[in-house]
Amino acid sequence: MPTSAACSDGAKQAADLILLHHSLEALHRGILEGRRTFINVMKYIRMATSSNFGNMVSMAVANVFLPFLPMTSVQILLNNLLYDLSELALPTDEVDRTDLHAPQRWDLAGIKRYMLTFGPLSSLFDFITFGLLLFIAGAQEATFQSAWFIESIETQTLVVFIVRTARRPWESRPSRWLVLSTLVPVACAVALPFSPAAPALGFMPLAPWLLGAIFAIAAAYLCFAEALKQRLARRPFRSCVRVARLPWN
Repeated sequence: MPTSAACSDGAKQAADLILLHHSLEALHRGILEGRRTFINVMKYIRMATSSNFGNMVSMAVANVFLPFLPMTSVQILLNNLLYDLSELALPTDEVDRTDLHAPQRWDLAGIKRYMLTFGPLSSLFDFITFGLLLFIAGAQEATFQSAWFIESIETQTLVVFIVRTARRPWESRPSRWLVLSTLVPVACAVALPFSPAAPALGFMPLAPWLLGAIFAIAAAYLCFAEALKQRLARRPFRSCVRVARLPWN
């Protein structure tokens, strides 16, 4: 007859999970941390798919009508760098308690719907920016590229405060690191056309009224994004993440 030690060793080898403490609290914390990680990953996917789709449409349309590139290759790479830096702190973000109550699973169809909803909204405000620059400001190449660079960074990064929660942005507090990692790239984008590096990057300083108009367009975009989020059945997360139906739920 096998000893209790041998039975214990065999059980450990066959187990998928081994608790080192005589408490289920560690298991509970692990489950919550897994859900928190999954939700923060979904925030990144929602932002990346919608913003990239919107920028792709805006760039394609602008290339048809403009006699110059809407952004140079160096400016696009810099734009992507600042955008990616703004998302480095997403793993530290807070998660609403209500989103931790049930297990969730991947929903590709929901992500596609999110992309096809918020991507065109981003493009719409890009086109508003283009109209302002071409027909009101009479912007030439460097001015156009500088203004759209700033507007693009603002709309891409600040929207994280909209999509990170199903609640109103002021009702769900983001982590301090996320706030910092979002505002610093925006500040860098605004400062670059006024910096000594501007000529090398193809930028030039913007008139105060034009810079204010870019800020106003970005603010209007955020307001429309929040209204659209609330209209999507007040369940933006469930449109991208479906609650898993488990036998014991």
